[in-house]
Amino acid sequence: MNDISAVSYISDEDNDFDKDVRLAIAGDTEAFSRLYALVYKDMYHIARYNLRSTHDASDVVSDAVADAFQSIKNLRNEKAFRSWIMKILSAKIKKKQKEYMNSNTAEYEECLAESRDFDYEYHDLKIALDSLDEKSKMILSMSVINGYTSLEIARICRINPATVRSRLMRIKKKLRLSLEESD
Repeated sequence: MNDISAVSYISDEDNDFDKDVRLAIAGDTEAFSRLYALVYKDMYHIARYNLRSTHDASDVVSDAVADAFQSIKNLRNEKAFRSWIMKILSAKIKKKQKEYMNSNTAEYEECLAESRDFDYEYHDLKIALDSLDEKSKMILSMSVINGYTSLEIARICRINPATVRSRLMRIKKKLRLSLEESD
């Protein structure tokens, strides 16, 4: 009997989510706020991991949410809300990373300083993670930190799910080898 009530509870949550997406598409700001409350932690963690700056991560998430709010009326499938908003976030992160690469300003130095203070449990792990390219960091953070499936990551990054799985295998192998070499 508990199983049945759990299933109906999940269905009720799904129905509420779908309803909130439909309301947000229709312009309901409270519904959009409820949706944002469901994804903001994942968004921040992905941005923080990829940008290494709490300030920039907050800015990027804010920009992504503002863009999502303005364009939610264009969302065609309410089930795609999470991957849709993560695509927006991914684009904002990439734009910020390009700014880092093209910048010789104090902002870049601040980012590097914050990166040195980033709370990794092990120094060797930090070095191994720093050796990854930006796309690999994005895929790894979505998978390991936020628990997205290869299909969800594929939709967000606009690549094949099999490509996501093979990249994750290569990323993990590279990290494992790097960590073994440091021992």
